[in-house]
Amino acid sequence: MAQVPQTFFDALAVRSWCGLALGALGRAREEIDAINVYPVADGDTGTNLYLTLESAATAVEAVFAGYETGSGEPSLADAVRAMAHGALIGARGNSGTILAQLLRGMAQVLGAAETGEASPIDGARLRLALRQAADSAREAVAHPVEGTVLTVAAAAADAAEGAEGDCATVARAAYEGARAALAATPGQLAVLRRAGVVDAGGRGLVAVLGALVEAFTGEAVREAPSTSAAPAAVSAAGSGPHARVEAVSEADLCAADRNGAGGPAYEVIYLLEAGDEAVARLRERLDALGDSLVVVGGDGLWNVHVHVDDAGAAVEAGVEAGRPYRIRITHFGLGDVHTGGERPPRERVQRAVVAVVPGEGLAGLYAEAGATTVLARPGEPPASGELVQALRRAHAREVVLLPNDAELRHTAAAAAEQARTEGIRVALIPTRSAVQGIAALAVHEPERRFDEDVVQMTSAAGATRYAELVVAERQAWTTAGICQAGDVLGLIDGDVAVIGPDVTATAETVLDRMLQAGGELVTLVIGDEAPDTVADHLEARVRESYLAVDTVVYRGGRQGALLLIGVE
Repeated sequence: MAQVPQTFFDALAVRSWCGLALGALGRAREEIDAINVYPVADGDTGTNLYLTLESAATAVEAVFAGYETGSGEPSLADAVRAMAHGALIGARGNSGTILAQLLRGMAQVLGAAETGEASPIDGARLRLALRQAADSAREAVAHPVEGTVLTVAAAAADAAEGAEGDCATVARAAYEGARAALAATPGQLAVLRRAGVVDAGGRGLVAVLGALVEAFTGEAVREAPSTSAAPAAVSAAGSGPHARVEAVSEADLCAADRNGAGGPAYEVIYLLEAGDEAVARLRERLDALGDSLVVVGGDGLWNVHVHVDDAGAAVEAGVEAGRPYRIRITHFGLGDVHTGGERPPRERVQRAVVAVVPGEGLAGLYAEAGATTVLARPGEPPASGELVQALRRAHAREVVLLPNDAELRHTAAAAAEQARTEGIRVALIPTRSAVQGIAALAVHEPERRFDEDVVQMTSAAGATRYAELVVAERQAWTTAGICQAGDVLGLIDGDVAVIGPDVTATAETVLDRMLQAGGELVTLVIGDEAPDTVADHLEARVRESYLAVDTVVYRGGRQGALLLIGVE
């Protein structure tokens, strides 16, 4: 079906642009993934851009769906704000985070213009939107560098400023300017020149701008090259008035490598509800912890991305600033660190572990043990697609998947099956609690044969009884009798075993019942809402009443349950 050209930038143009951009990134995803060579050659830039744009497009479609049952259609402000918000909450990786800020910058101009003016958005307003997008994206990056998507965005804005005419004319000028800047990126970073490729994040942005041209003209643009024909000595994009960045690049994005030949081992990403002042302090703290720092958003909601060695500290910094959630921590693996441009794209590691965890404290613990984590918030279990992405991000030939929740059994199985079709060998260990996952991870040995490693991990998980303490939300029948709203419920192996009014007393009863069958090690994972004294009380109880039983305590953060208990 032929694309209907859009004369002005209205809500339908936004919808059309998002759909076309999603298609363009879908077609180019594998190609862009393949040219991701710096600073972490994790081969996911195209995928991250696609998932970010998919979230934006879904949000726009939701706005239009809301008008289908009524009259009229959404305004431009409705559409662009939905696009920006969708991209913000769905941003993946460095490249996706920057794309989200680019879209937010455009929305700030386009949405505000429609609110205050009756005339349609024309080429002049689009020029301002492209400039705001480029500037706000650069400001979001702690240490912007040249040869990245930031340079390509600035070149697009520069070219647009020199174009007179309607939206189609301005969009085409921006696209051609970005395309030229992209071709020059190998001349700005040796690693790109040696690999014979252009910047991956910039390549994705060119695809998005090409979709904008098609939305206004109805005509597809010529594809941007992903390889460089010859080394470029100087970037044309670096000579304009807005080229305010240093020389280097990242196929995915942004940060100058401040660690020489090595670099941080973890990628930490989370959404954060916090005020401007708290975020300003957070930027300073995270900048001291690692690199590739990008913080985008505003109006109380932010998307935070950083590469660090101490994943727990990065999450803790977010907790101090506000309320972090949708936390994703990826362990780059041995050899998969910032290369400073000196090493070629990495091979897949032989083996990795992917685990679903219920709280940010456990996310840090699992990540420090080498696992790629997916955070499950109370009432928001991860979808199959999210688990598939985690299996891909692990970048391994063999992956052990720990769902850590009985309710995720089918979701995890579907994700494992999808990953297998992509050539990843996946073993699903049916862990039903995070404490079983801890037990499995404790015996994980990547040097063993895969089957043997899986057997040992499965055995350790199966030998661990698990319990949790939660607060009843309403009156209900349970296997232990009738509970009232506010009662403390002690669940052992998934069934309610104890009902009590007090957290500490109920926890002691649960622990005693579990240890009646024996045990050598008690694991306690304390949630944020549990009493401060419960851990000390239970440790003392084990020490005084159960000889030769050890206790280990972890802080789980906002994990839903007041307390998790494991006995093995």
